[in-house]
Amino acid sequence: MEARAINRNLRIAPRKMRLVADLVRGKDVGSALVMLENLPKKGARIVSKTIRSVVANAENTQSVDVDRLYIKTIAVDGGAVMKRFTPRAHGRATVVRKRTSHLTVIVDER
Repeated sequence: MEARAINRNLRIAPRKMRLVADLVRGKDVGSALVMLENLPKKGARIVSKTIRSVVANAENTQSVDVDRLYIKTIAVDGGAVMKRFTPRAHGRATVVRKRTSHLTVIVDER
């Protein structure tokens, strides 16, 4: 019985978020949360919050044992890109791309 949580339009680049997601892919939920608490990255806080959400979804919608849950799939996709401009030399401007992410977490019971 799998459960899913999707977190959209996160203000962090997908490349930075994938570094954190790759660490917890396939791990038990409890050990993943402990690992994320000690990781000094912005993405760790966001992934941790989404994992807690998917565990709550699994607990409330299906009768599953929370201790047996593991992260079956965790995917980070690119979201909308906000385009801003910064001034450069000789009156020019360059584009600054502020990227966003979509995070999908699926847990299943072992």
